[in-house]
Amino acid sequence: VQGCEALGAGEILLNSIDKDGKNSGYDLALVNAVRSAVHIPVIASSGAGAPEHFVEVFQNTKAEAALAAGIFHRSEVQISDVKKAIAAADLPVRV
Repeated sequence: VQGCEALGAGEILLNSIDKDGKNSGYDLALVNAVRSAVHIPVIASSGAGAPEHFVEVFQNTKAEAALAAGIFHRSEVQISDVKKAIAAADLPVRV
């Protein structure tokens, strides 16, 4: 990832293949490892299955953003519930 940053990447969209589609939460160790290796924003991806997973990634890493898709497309989780969980954890979120 440092090579990507050196080549001019403006941010890293970090997809954990091990967590993709598992709905078990983000790979916090991977997010932390990548975030500590670069000076550009990191977007955590893969693994979200519940609103609490977004809270966990923001409380336990320095990721600037977190991404999910399938849980929203399949209507398993509502975006409003994610925003409520983040706000309830006193983390910044646009509601």
